[in-house]
Amino acid sequence: MKNLFSKLKSKLRIILAIILIAVIVGGFYFWQIKKGRVLIDDSQIGATIINVAPTTSGRLLEMDAQEGKRVKKGDTIAIVGTETIRSTTDGLVVMVNNQVGGSFTPQNTVAQLIDLSQMRVSGTIDENKGLNSLRVGQVASFTVDAFPGLTFWGYTDEISPTAKQTQLSFSISSERPTQQFQIYVRFASEKYPELKNGMSAKLTIFTDTK
Repeated sequence: MKNLFSKLKSKLRIILAIILIAVIVGGFYFWQIKKGRVLIDDSQIGATIINVAPTTSGRLLEMDAQEGKRVKKGDTIAIVGTETIRSTTDGLVVMVNNQVGGSFTPQNTVAQLIDLSQMRVSGTIDENKGLNSLRVGQVASFTVDAFPGLTFWGYTDEISPTAKQTQLSFSISSERPTQQFQIYVRFASEKYPELKNGMSAKLTIFTDTK
């Protein structure tokens, strides 16, 4: 009986040793994976909005652009008074103010475009979550909610030099608020035509790549 108990105790020690080794190896492997990476979950695909407006005041006589349609540089967007407004770039129309007959001034937007070749992934990162490790030019990957299982690639294009503007709040707490910064990742939009403006994304930046 004592021999049986001794054997069981010995086996239990071996099992515990194996489990301990597995935990240590697994932890080291996980640490290696996490090392050299900064994750930014709060990200979105987007491009700078180009506002199209007349240079002089007049009535909107004709609207040729359509929301969701692509235009080429030089295509007619609208006619306001005697002015024919043309697109200054290849782009995608994301908004039209189709109030034909209405009065427009240079301060009134008749349409909005985005340059698809300038689309980037923008992400928000807390200052204490790896911001000091980020550099322009570092390789980045990202996923989007619309295409689960697919990974897209780009590079860090811009790191905001100043924190995002947030509403001031007064508190009796002595704890200082954590500041957030914008990170931008550029990718080859012609390589990933399925990616669209406004899609939610998750970024991974590889800090050891530069």
